[in-house]
This record gives sequence, C-alpha cells and structure tokens, in this order.
Amino acid sequence: MELSKPLQERLERVLGLAERWLRDYVDDDRAAERFEHHVAFRWDADRGRGLGRLCAIEEPAEFDLDDLVGVDDAVAAFVQNTEQFLAGLPFNHALLFGDRGTGKSSAVRGVLTRFADRGLRLIEVEKDELIHLPRILDVIRRDGGAHRFIVFCDDLSFGEREAGYREMKAVLEGSIAGPPANVCLVVTSNRRQLVSQTMADNREARLDDQNELHLGEVLEEKLALADRFGLALGFYCFDQATYLEIVERYLAKEGEVPLDEDARAEALRFALRRGTRSGRTARQFVNHLAGSRQLAAR
Repeated sequence: MELSKPLQERLERVLGLAERWLRDYVDDDRAAERFEHHVAFRWDADRGRGLGRLCAIEEPAEFDLDDLVGVDDAVAAFVQNTEQFLAGLPFNHALLFGDRGTGKSSAVRGVLTRFADRGLRLIEVEKDELIHLPRILDVIRRDGGAHRFIVFCDDLSFGEREAGYREMKAVLEGSIAGPPANVCLVVTSNRRQLVSQTMADNREARLDDQNELHLGEVLEEKLALADRFGLALGFYCFDQATYLEIVERYLAKEGEVPLDEDARAEALRFALRRGTRSGRTARQFVNHLAGSRQLAAR
C-alpha cells in the first residue's frame, strides 16, 4: 500500500528521532569504557536534535597547581575538598567566585591534572546545557562508581528565567533522586550569588517589628542557589608585588632571565592597560615579552 506524502514524511521524522535515540543510548553504554581511556569530557547537547552525549577531550589542557600564586588559601581548601571526595569521605560541592583571570578555572584544571591517576574525571557542561544535568548524572551512574566525577560549569551566572537554574538547584539539594555519591559539582563565576539582582528585588526587603531584615521572596529565591554550594571560595586580584612574583615565575618557566627594571616597568604598564593585575594578565605579559625577545634573537 502506498503511503501518502504527509504520512511518509512523518514516519521519516519518527525514524530519524529513533535513530538518534538509539545512537545516544549506545553512547551511554560505552561511556564506562571511555572513562578508562580519557580523563576529561564535554557534554554535547546536540542542540535539541538528540538526547546529547559525552564527547571525550583527547588532549585536555593540563595545569600545575603550584603556578597559582596569591590564592593559596582558596586553592588549598579546594584541593582538600577534592581529596575528601576522592577518599569517599564527606565533601561539599564547590563555587569558585571572584575577579576575572585570578585562577578559578585553572584550579579546576589543576586538580584534574593532579588527581586523574587516582580516578578523577571531569565533565564540562556549558551553561545553556545545564537542563541536561539529570541525563548527565544518569550516564555517570552507568559507570558503577569506578571513577569520581567533577561536573564543571565555567563562568556561570543566571539572568531572569534562564534555563538550567532550576535543574542546578534541584541537583544540588532538593531533588528526591539527588546526585550520585561519586559526583562533585563545581562552578566558577564572577558573581558570588550567581544570579543578577535588581533594584526591584532589593525593594522587597523589609524590617520586622524586632528590627530584623527579611529579604523579599524573589531575592530569597535567587540567593538559594549559591547557598547550596557548601564550599564557596573567593579568588581576587593581586597587589603589585604578587603580580610581579607571578610574572617572574612564568618567565622562569619560559627559560627567561628574571625581571630587570625595564621589564618590570613594562609589566606594570601592561597590567595598567589591561585594567587588572591577575594571573591571566601575568601570563599574557610573559607571552608578549618572551615572544618578542625570542623573535628579536633570531
């Protein structure tokens, strides 16, 4: 019997969806095998055309935690929390917040570099793909607890009614299912509270009869997400001496001579033009200085 064209087109769409579902399901079953051979992954949501899948990162960018200068207390606390997590002890999900370029993302890369051989794995999720968190956790459950996973979202912040907010909040605390015991959620953000606050939000705050401050319902809802991270660590810009110390450290790694007076002044001017003294600025200056010196020497 010959099918009508509309019915044929509908069947083709259904078959296409079924094919993508099967492909993603098979990928889920192979995930445990890939966790043995790769340490870092990113989640590919397939932009709505499928269920999404884990994609292995063949050569993840490594980082030496010893290169993080000026944020020692925050890094030490993050490393200790990771050690507790790896040992199967109580731990906290982590929020690393603060100024741009101060080492938040590098700290995450650093713990993966240091602890990958102890079974630590990292799955990076883009902010607009956080709605897939429940599915990502289902994929991790298929591993059977053989590895420990940091599920990582970089540079996270939410505006009004953005997707992913409720999924993140439910996974952290509130969902009856909860995350597996071998999952630690880690996010970095420039905002301590993760969610933008408006004047209207603050106008809802009030004082009661005992002169105690009560935040409005909207603001309470916004602050609830950040409060669910048991470990909140601040990363801040450095003073001039620390910035120059980082510059010298990176120069040494490049095999360059220590800062002389001219290079020191140039490093400070570079930071002034960038508007920040941070580890990222120090790295960029050393790239500029070492590259220009080596080019001139050819």
